[in-house]
Amino acid sequence: MTPAAAPTARTSAAFIAASWLALLMGMGGFVVGLFNAPMALNEKGYYFTVLMFGLFAAISLQKTVRDQLEKIPVTGLYYGLCWFATLLPIVLLLVGLWHATLTLSEKGFYGMAFLLALFGAIAVQKNTRDTRSVTGGATVNTDNE
Repeated sequence: MTPAAAPTARTSAAFIAASWLALLMGMGGFVVGLFNAPMALNEKGYYFTVLMFGLFAAISLQKTVRDQLEKIPVTGLYYGLCWFATLLPIVLLLVGLWHATLTLSEKGFYGMAFLLALFGAIAVQKNTRDTRSVTGGATVNTDNE
């Protein structure tokens, strides 16, 4: 059984470009900031891991929410785990920045770059899914074959 996809309008090229720009600027700014930061390598690794975990979790949450809107079955457990996994890196970043010996402007930079990267990842995933549904891309098969 293949659920009917909700009709979506074609995403504009400007929004697609802005989404990719937000993702790349957020990730790039965060990583360049880490590269230039005068902190220990293990601390840089912590922040980089939090960024990667946050990006993956945000994409997974966006996909799960979209699946529910399109009436594709999603278990409550997985839905809850997606929300937990999305909020956890935000909390980990806040705790890390709270205890970091950085200036307030540096802490704000990392926080804003992180949130921009999460927004960009969600928007790029949305655009990818919208483009596939408009062009008749990959279909979802929920039969157990």
